[in-house]
Amino acid sequence: MRSGPTIRARRIGFAVAAALAASLFPLMATAQSVGPANVTLPPAIPVKVGEAVKRDFPIFVRGIGTVQAYNTVSIVSRVDGELVNVAFREGQDVQVGDLLAQIDPRPFEAQLRQSEAARDRDRASLATVKLDFGRSTELLGQGFATRQTYDTQKNQIAQLEAAIRSDDAAIDYANLQLNYSRITSPLAGRTGVRLLDAGNVVRAAAPAPLVLITQLKPISVVFSLPQGLLPEIFAAAKAGGQLPVFAYVQNGQQPVAQGRLEIVDNTIDQPTGSVRLKASFPNDNEELWPGQFVNIRLQLGIKKDSTIIPTPAVQRNQEGTYAWAVKSDGTVEVRPVRIERIEGDEALVAAGLAPGSQIVVDGHSRLRPGSRIEAKAAQAADIASPSRGDSAK
Repeated sequence: MRSGPTIRARRIGFAVAAALAASLFPLMATAQSVGPANVTLPPAIPVKVGEAVKRDFPIFVRGIGTVQAYNTVSIVSRVDGELVNVAFREGQDVQVGDLLAQIDPRPFEAQLRQSEAARDRDRASLATVKLDFGRSTELLGQGFATRQTYDTQKNQIAQLEAAIRSDDAAIDYANLQLNYSRITSPLAGRTGVRLLDAGNVVRAAAPAPLVLITQLKPISVVFSLPQGLLPEIFAAAKAGGQLPVFAYVQNGQQPVAQGRLEIVDNTIDQPTGSVRLKASFPNDNEELWPGQFVNIRLQLGIKKDSTIIPTPAVQRNQEGTYAWAVKSDGTVEVRPVRIERIEGDEALVAAGLAPGSQIVVDGHSRLRPGSRIEAKAAQAADIASPSRGDSAK
């Protein structure tokens, strides 16, 4: 038989267990009432979203160039004399044949009159000798003149005719010198700073010019590109003829001028491994100025129906380039992409994305695969970025 204390202890244990069960039941009921619909999810990450589009993509190569005048002429005197008049203003636009300066013409006018007088004298002498020669010819036929007289007069005619031709040449030279006393513009351009004033005595071909004239319309830009691009340039020129060239000033996003490629230099600079190219621009609005540095984009062609995404959407890791693609459920995933070229704020996708795909343009730093996002449309200002090169592999 069991003792009384043992039975009482068991009764006490049952009572404690019942009390604990009664106290825990409401908590268990509360826990069971909390379902998945009340679980707190992580907040959506705000990002800006862009779209892969399908359109033509221009292919460019870039360089830095220097603007040069299409033609430059140093105006110097071709005759000696006193500079009596300067007929241009500094910075004036001039046309072909416009008077720039006048050298004292009086010495050249006197020389011209002297040459004309010598010609008139020789013409008169020739006329007299011809009359004598005519009479000698008649007398020689009648036997009243010697053969020697006939030959002498015939030779005198030849000498005077030669003297007259010399006089004509002297007159032409005097006229030329007189014309040179009027210094005119040989091209349409703009004058620079005047280097000589009226009253100075100038010398023919003096080292100091009167003024420098530069042709601004059209204008040239000389730039350099790596020699490795030559096959692409030649292939593009062969396929499309004249290649478009765009000039950008400083960090401008829009070109200030559009021209065409004129020439590829016939030698490669060995120290730098680059080749010089020259482009011409109409420069109607004078956007370009000699000596100015500009960024150059040479267009090699256009790739039709390409898939293009904003450049900031392109991310890089150890495995290559990728983009954060937006899924239909509002989450993101890592999408490996192959970028063929990057041009400014646009990237040409070779593989990995189809047109119409939504990608994250800004706000990548907090993203993880499967992150839920709050999408906002990206504006043009949001996706603009500095150049990251012409191509990415």
